[in-house]
Amino acid sequence: MADTDDWHTHWIWYEETHERQRKAHSSRRIRVEHGIAHLRNWRALARHLGRREHMSDIVRAVAGLLSHQQTADPIPARQS
Repeated sequence: MADTDDWHTHWIWYEETHERQRKAHSSRRIRVEHGIAHLRNWRALARHLGRREHMSDIVRAVAGLLSHQQTADPIPARQS
């Protein structure tokens, strides 16, 4: 019986440790994924083939939207 309890305790510890590491990795990864997405957005603007006289307006609009997105309240986390 003691061996079963010992094994169970180690298994719970392993699962909790794994979950903490998974969440930490996910948190770091999402920052990188968002950074890559923003770079892709700007690359699309760099290849803009539309009318050049509208380009400055487009850049200001995108910059404003990006700024608003970064300062907006985050979506509340789900309650478990």
